[in-house]
Amino acid sequence: MKKLIAVLLLAASGAALAQGYPSKTVRFVSGVTPGAASDTMARILAEKLSATLGQPVIVENRLGAGGLVGARYVAQQAEPDGHTIMMYASAFTVSTLLSPGLDPKELTPVATVATIPTVLITPPGKFKTHADFVSAAKAQGGKTVCTDAGVGSATHMALERFRIAAGFEVTSVHTKGPGEALTEVISGRADCYFALIFQAQKMRDAGKVGALLVSSPKRSSLMPDLPTTVEAGYPNSDYNFWVGALVSSKTPRAIVERLHKEINALVQSPEIEGRIKKLGADPLTLSIAEFQAMIDRELAENAQLIKAAGIKAN
Repeated sequence: MKKLIAVLLLAASGAALAQGYPSKTVRFVSGVTPGAASDTMARILAEKLSATLGQPVIVENRLGAGGLVGARYVAQQAEPDGHTIMMYASAFTVSTLLSPGLDPKELTPVATVATIPTVLITPPGKFKTHADFVSAAKAQGGKTVCTDAGVGSATHMALERFRIAAGFEVTSVHTKGPGEALTEVISGRADCYFALIFQAQKMRDAGKVGALLVSSPKRSSLMPDLPTTVEAGYPNSDYNFWVGALVSSKTPRAIVERLHKEINALVQSPEIEGRIKKLGADPLTLSIAEFQAMIDRELAENAQLIKAAGIKAN
């Protein structure tokens, strides 16, 4: 009886919170630096959500540990009332496996925003095709140098998925971010990098890099001439780099559903869809259940990949 009363009181308090939501400034917490993909999308949404929610919506950067510093704040310290939202990416299903301190179940999915293809780039003129690159990497026996934007980043995981599927070893150089990783390839000091597609397109058009494949599940409209890694003949080699919003799992369901509805509507609007596409991303709207299923699937797949590749947190 006491448990039933407690559940009813909790439901009643949650309903009361939902009716008055939002009652103050709403914050998107970004675990990456301004200008990064998920941070940029948080800022795009914040601008429009202010109007639809009737309260200011701002972006607050809390950096560190592959986004975990910000995620732990949202899950464990901020009030679970929907006024603090974590804008995370697919790193959520990697960093929570590599570093202790946050159970993925402490955050609940709200809405997906986009997927961002990554592109296998190489120094200009060094490899004509993906087959040339793979053959050279196999022949070099692990001496092929590949950069990434940090351990557990989408650029790192895309590389690991591809190289395991293609059957070659590399010397990995974990840099401090996309700019440094890209520079190493442009200079010729590194042989490959899975760059975000808007970076890859710009650098290829300028003749500074070669572009061979996209790691996304489907081709990108930004570089439609590039086949996917699966199309190129490497099964189970694609990596889905998504961006989405999550909140504390203690947040009342009615508030989660309100945010889901508002964010989905914005992502589907012509204006926001166009701005997302300009970033080289593909807008993505899943149901809450579909988002959760994607997270669960990736947690299982990434656990296997981390073990197979021997990935460890810095």
